[in-house]
Amino acid sequence: MTTIVRTGPIRYATAARFAPPVAVSARTPSSGEISPQPPSRLDRVMGPPRDRLPQGEDCLNLTISTPGLDDGRRPVLVWLHGGGFSSGGGLLDWYDGGALAAGGDLVVVGVNYRLGALGYLYLDGVSPGNLGLADQLEALRWVRANIEAYGGDPDNVTVAGQSAGGISIRLLMDLPEARGLFRRAILQSAPLGLGSRSPERAEKVGQVFADALGTDPRTAGITEILAAQRETALTNLRLTGDPMEPAFIPVDTLDKASFADNVRDLEVLYGWNADDMTAFPGAAGTDEIYVEPLAAFGDRLRSAGADVFSYRLDWRPEGSEFGATHCLELPLLLGTERAWQDSPMLGKVPWPEVDAFGAALRAVWATFARTGTLDPTPVADHPVRFGPQLA
Repeated sequence: MTTIVRTGPIRYATAARFAPPVAVSARTPSSGEISPQPPSRLDRVMGPPRDRLPQGEDCLNLTISTPGLDDGRRPVLVWLHGGGFSSGGGLLDWYDGGALAAGGDLVVVGVNYRLGALGYLYLDGVSPGNLGLADQLEALRWVRANIEAYGGDPDNVTVAGQSAGGISIRLLMDLPEARGLFRRAILQSAPLGLGSRSPERAEKVGQVFADALGTDPRTAGITEILAAQRETALTNLRLTGDPMEPAFIPVDTLDKASFADNVRDLEVLYGWNADDMTAFPGAAGTDEIYVEPLAAFGDRLRSAGADVFSYRLDWRPEGSEFGATHCLELPLLLGTERAWQDSPMLGKVPWPEVDAFGAALRAVWATFARTGTLDPTPVADHPVRFGPQLA
């Protein structure tokens, strides 16, 4: 059995409030904090996280799972967590990359980034927006510069993300600064039907937040900021009627002119879960938010010269009311039995059965991260489909 070294948290950058991240040296001590956040709205689906990590603004940390601190130059998978740009953290045990690293001989990197207003407030004179995206870009730069010391190959990096993490990858593809930082990408249940927000609309949401806060966001306490985020979310729901849309999401200020050059020759795997939207009562359908926008994005990638594959998870665990819901692939790929114990979305399925399916799916992900090719043979007897473009 492969022994995995899980190292970190490691600081990859520092940042003042509402300021861009600043790179640090490879050996700078880390606080181990995750971004301040409210409870996740998906706790009823996933269950709450079992680890209670400290929260704070000194949160630009990452963790690394590697089969060896050697010169193995293994493929690297950088994980960008989901959570609606408002919750989650790459350091959470849900995203422990040990099993994926061991089974695939990979180096797995879990990344924290700023969330909520601290990461995505767009307000003139206060915050430029998209700071969480800037954090992710800085983390990829850190990986490029330092991962070889952890047994990884800086020239063979796959960036993978689920939900908000998948949207983030989509937006990173617009940035010329991200070119060359990853060769492959995996977008898992990225709700591209939401995507990003216009500057005009983002400014209005930012003003709602400022009004709810009632004081200068640059000096307000974290408790005050989280309370104002809750008020902003309720106001946004009243205005949009959309329970799916978070209060703070990326703002569409990116220059898309370099997209084709950025993605040319990339290898991309995208997909969704057949019942993604059961996690969001009252919201739109899975086709509208996931399937159709992802298929259109796949067409755009192909037109630009990327090599594109797709998947659909059809697994509906016995005893779960949610079916093949949002986040269901996560315990198949990442985390441990303890992390996912009593998760409602897993129903009555015993962990050995979950892990057997997981080992097969992890083999597919590992092959893609290593070679950029898709080999679904390991999951031939499991409820997941692969193809050039599923619908």
